[in-house]
Amino acid sequence: MPKLYRQLALVSGWVLSVAGVMLVMIGSSGFASALPEIDQASLISPVVFISAPASQPAENSSTGQVKGVETVLETGDGRAEIVARFLDRYNSPLSPHDEWGQKFVDVADKYGIDFRLLPAIAMQESNLCKSIPEGSHNCLGFGIHERGTLEFDSFEANFDRAARELKKFYIDQGRLTPEDIMQKYTPSSNGSWAASVNQWMTEMRYDDRALGIEKKANQNVLEFVPEP
Repeated sequence: MPKLYRQLALVSGWVLSVAGVMLVMIGSSGFASALPEIDQASLISPVVFISAPASQPAENSSTGQVKGVETVLETGDGRAEIVARFLDRYNSPLSPHDEWGQKFVDVADKYGIDFRLLPAIAMQESNLCKSIPEGSHNCLGFGIHERGTLEFDSFEANFDRAARELKKFYIDQGRLTPEDIMQKYTPSSNGSWAASVNQWMTEMRYDDRALGIEKKANQNVLEFVPEP
């Protein structure tokens, strides 16, 4: 009899263990299904962020960060998609937008500058290439002054030359914000140039037009530069 009791006890324990595992699995799957879905389209890299959900974000007064808006991840690079959505939002003639989003990221990585800088300047100077001197391919106001207009064979040539010179003659000389760049790039501005560039860069940071206006601040033009 004692042997039979021991066998029954072992069988009962095994049944209870299996039942417990099944309950945990069911509970876990229910919890996972209740989690919000990550919007992969709004990822930014190299420090990867996701945009906030529709609910109103709250600012952490101790860090200045926006809770729910900046969630750090470890993988993914949605920078080209962020630029493509920016181009699409304002109906840029640079088309297809996804291809030009990648081109902006490629030239930024080539020269080691923030991927948002050139699109933001293009938005300020030409409404993303809508208003440029005819035949110039000059979307950035680069080399346009009273002595004449610098022309390029293509938009790619314009972006490459501007990125190279912004890095060498501005950023490498310590001009690390739109306000710093403005003092040399367009010294006659009353501050509106930097204010606008900061707004567009902030908008791309959050992939959200309203947050670009609300959270506008002087941006660091080396913030989203991949490690060498």
